[in-house]
Amino acid sequence: MNTNRARNILHLQLGGLDNEYQEFGSLLYPDRFNLILFYSTRCLGCTGRALPFGYDISQEFPYVNLIVIHVDFGKERTSTEDINGVFTKGEAPFPIYIDEDHILYDHYACEGTPHWIISDAKGQVRHSIFGSQQGAKLKIDFALREFKKEFS
Repeated sequence: MNTNRARNILHLQLGGLDNEYQEFGSLLYPDRFNLILFYSTRCLGCTGRALPFGYDISQEFPYVNLIVIHVDFGKERTSTEDINGVFTKGEAPFPIYIDEDHILYDHYACEGTPHWIISDAKGQVRHSIFGSQQGAKLKIDFALREFKKEFS
């Protein structure tokens, strides 16, 4: 990964559901396992499996910093109501950020949605995993347990 490009990506502004913008680098925690989930509200595997799995991880592993990023493709933008509408209570149980022009998604060379990135505090990739089926879940679970020693 190009070091200058990685440094610049940390300054990328991501919109939140509350219309507040956050610098991507400020979302990465140095003392936690950063798990980034790229998803699309229009993806059934994302809304039916990946989001619930991400929520379960955030509840089970306190050393995990879950960063959930909705990715917009094309010209159509997804509304806050559409994003919140996939949750049974009508509201996301964790912060969701929006990568409107899929810049971060492209930077990490995601293969589709859902795509999981396990990174350090500088945004460097330790694992990149595509999918929400059992194989992807096992890889994520293994990585979480593998790095648990670093964060306990």
